Amino acid sequence: MRPDLTQLRELVEATPEFGRRPGVAVPEAEIREAEKRVGPLPPSYRWWLTEYGHGRAGGADLATVVPGGFADDVYEDVTAGWRSDGARLCFAVEPDCGDGYSFALDGSGACGEGEYPVVRRDGLDGEEERVAESFAGFLATRSALARGLRDGPNPAVARLWRSTPGALLDNGILVYGPHLIEERNETFEVARYAPEWVLVGDDSGGGGLLMRRHGRDRTRVYHLGLGAISADVETDGELLTDDLVGWLESSGG
Repeated sequence: MRPDLTQLRELVEATPEFGRRPGVAVPEAEIREAEKRVGPLPPSYRWWLTEYGHGRAGGADLATVVPGGFADDVYEDVTAGWRSDGARLCFAVEPDCGDGYSFALDGSGACGEGEYPVVRRDGLDGEEERVAESFAGFLATRSALARGLRDGPNPAVARLWRSTPGALLDNGILVYGPHLIEERNETFEVARYAPEWVLVGDDSGGGGLLMRRHGRDRTRVYHLGLGAISADVETDGELLTDDLVGWLESSGG
């Protein structure tokens, strides 16, 4: 699913574990120069560079683009020689021989539109694991881990977060990212009134989107008034879909 950059900005600004250095945004011309050396960079990563330039995500230092003629020799630059390894371009590293995160340049991601899947390379044994479908999804999953949310409240939401930190549709439906989901569930006391359920979004008009936290049925999404949340969501609510990501994509997400 295409990353929602508005939700990405909100996620970055609302996540204290993301370090940012103000005033070091990378000019578009410098990014294009870097792309001449390493190839096209993913749109959501380009967005990060033009908005923030430098920073870290949950303890992992993010590569930037350093202006000038010596960029290839600068450790922090995404064009540094050590960052390219065949079909891998390393954009984030945890300190003290920690894990590294790379764009899989030969991968086919779920987001399309120039986004690359993200793989984690274990700092000890070098084993790889696919952890996100885009750079935006990488930031969303790092934010979720930093907040103690693990992958997400259920597999369907976890799948969404691997691509984008939530999504806002033109019709007002908002599906929450890691930066919103805890606060919204606390506000509407979902754990009290529907302990087996989680509020994953709303319609901007008093209705909520709820999914099961546990059990085999964790794919169906129900619409129910936020003032009428009860334990019997299946009876009181309206079934919207059993494929959250596919439904959002078909709705214009």
